[in-house]
Amino acid sequence: MSRRTLLLLLGPTLLLAACAQAPLRPDEVVLPRQQAWVDGRRVDYVTTDISDAAMAAQLGVNHAPRLRDALGSGGASVTERVYKFSDGRQISIFPSGPAAQGAARPDPNYSPLWRLVLVSWRPGASVRELRSEESLLAAADAGELTLSVTDIVVNCPITRPAEGPALRGVR
Repeated sequence: MSRRTLLLLLGPTLLLAACAQAPLRPDEVVLPRQQAWVDGRRVDYVTTDISDAAMAAQLGVNHAPRLRDALGSGGASVTERVYKFSDGRQISIFPSGPAAQGAARPDPNYSPLWRLVLVSWRPGASVRELRSEESLLAAADAGELTLSVTDIVVNCPITRPAEGPALRGVR
């Protein structure tokens, strides 16, 4: 049997098998996994809620206007910044993540609420992948990109750190 014939016979089966997912149990919820950089390491996260109506509709998540209240007043915010590239050419950058996943060793500094900062490369800049807040801020200081701090708050819990176990239920 030729290689071409074998591919024609097995191709549809392999394609269907690749698309198949285990059926959800009644007590399960599946959210799209996203990835971001934290200090040069990839992490997985999910987005559940956004304070901006247009972004929430675009991503198919909950529109939660009251998330803006997390910004506080007079610098009393419970958010950190998340850097999202407006051209979509690279994954976002979180300045930090939880020191450990789960309830056994809580990280008192971690919050899944992030204030969105839009990042845009300036014309003529040497576009490259940035993997940490430090490298991003250095590029901004060098005039290579602009940072636009918004009042948009997103709920994006990190579900799997670069090293260590995922939260229970994360495959």
